[in-house]
Amino acid sequence: MELQREELEKLYSDTFRGLHSGAILKGKVLQMKQDGAIVDVGTKCEGFIPTSELPEEERKNLKRGDEIEVFVMDLRDPDGFVSLSRERALKIKTWEILEDACNTGVCIDGKITGKVKGGMTVEISGITAFLPGSHVDIKNIKDVDYLVGMVCPFKVITINNKRSNIIVSRRAVLEEQREIMKKQTLSNIKEGAIVTGVVKNLTDYGAFIDLGGLDGLLHISDMSWGKISHPGELFSIGDSIEVKVLSYSQENEKVTLGYKQKKPDPWIDAEKRYPPSKKILGKVTNIVEYGIFIELEEGLDGLVHVSEFDWLEKVKRPSKYFSIGDTVEAVVLNVNSASKRISLSIKQLKSNPWETINEKYSIGQRVSGIVKSLSDFGAFIILDDGVDALLHISEMSWTKHIKHPSEMLKKGQNIEVVIMNIDPEKERISVGLKALTEDPWIGIIPNKYKVGDQIKGKITKIADFGMFIELEGGVEGLIYSSEIEKPADKTLDEVYKPGMELTASIIKLDAAEKKIGLSMKTTGNTEP
Repeated sequence: MELQREELEKLYSDTFRGLHSGAILKGKVLQMKQDGAIVDVGTKCEGFIPTSELPEEERKNLKRGDEIEVFVMDLRDPDGFVSLSRERALKIKTWEILEDACNTGVCIDGKITGKVKGGMTVEISGITAFLPGSHVDIKNIKDVDYLVGMVCPFKVITINNKRSNIIVSRRAVLEEQREIMKKQTLSNIKEGAIVTGVVKNLTDYGAFIDLGGLDGLLHISDMSWGKISHPGELFSIGDSIEVKVLSYSQENEKVTLGYKQKKPDPWIDAEKRYPPSKKILGKVTNIVEYGIFIELEEGLDGLVHVSEFDWLEKVKRPSKYFSIGDTVEAVVLNVNSASKRISLSIKQLKSNPWETINEKYSIGQRVSGIVKSLSDFGAFIILDDGVDALLHISEMSWTKHIKHPSEMLKKGQNIEVVIMNIDPEKERISVGLKALTEDPWIGIIPNKYKVGDQIKGKITKIADFGMFIELEGGVEGLIYSSEIEKPADKTLDEVYKPGMELTASIIKLDAAEKKIGLSMKTTGNTEP
């Protein structure tokens, strides 16, 4: 009986040699069952891992023959198996790795799983660590949602002895990587070098370019040979661009970059590439009161002055005819590379109608036209081919005293006029309306009216110096204020009104000056 007990104890000792609760052993999967896995741990008994003690990913992929490390939970469960846990074995190994990473400073991969107060959570082989907000990135990030789900390396900066709290840093890894990149970048930085960088930030005066651990400034004046008002017209944050190193200071590690310098200055040899009379096709880049700017090529804009829009029409508002982005054809007038100016013309694409104006019109010729506009001194008349002619107020009537052209003409009215003068050099034509009839002051009026005659007429205008009276035949005479009968306590406007009929005597008739002077005093007419 005593011998049997010794044999059983020996058998138990041989069976469980090396086994004890809390031990971590290597085992081989013998069978996968619905409720767990049977594992050979190298003894004369088998172990069992319940499904709850298997990591979720391994439940799907674990198969017979796979070697795994397991944690001994109990030497014997109710079914006679050694109770094992795969998940605890992994966690213990992970803690050992985390402690080693904290002590040595090596990086360890983890997955950012979510946001919490003050930071984010990171899963490292089943263990949850805390990532403080200040350690998420090198720069302050307002929206960190895009990081959730990202797998990246971390530095373990704190781990307590009770293995209940782990703090990791992504910033420390990025700073380390940036320092390595910075050393590599500095080894390649030299004036004139072409380097690749990423647009990090945009300001009104330029853009900051990340060259790899080192930022460089690309000033707005070095972005384009043309004119831009803001860097955002060319670049967006995150763009990868090639730039040229313009200057580098080793003392403060300041790098100045250029983008336009990758191409030669377009103003060099611009005078040769764009000689006078060359036709160009470009887009409108800017519209101002005095003209439009057209882009010939990147960095080269030419001005079409309003005076170069049309031979005939005087354009006052360029925006009425053009929009930014319009494709326009023009002719080069002049290029000045020193002052960086190009003068263009649109009207030069067509022949100048003033060069042949004498072939179409002659002095004394009767022509038809349309009243284009009225001014204090006259009216502009559009002739058949679009040429504007001036009808001066003095050329509207032989007999009437006209204060404003609107008394005789209306805008849009079709009238017949006579060509009075043609000046092709000054691009001017003057016309007359009264010239359609003979001058009544030669023969007709002197023969019809004599000094001393009494006449009747209607008041047409009242002025400070007198009243204009329309006589028979449309002739106007003037009653001077000194020759008007009225009560002393009343003004002319109070006594007389336009349209009233009066009787007056002719006291002066000057055919040369085309004037008839009248008086009410010699007629005895004291009442209107």
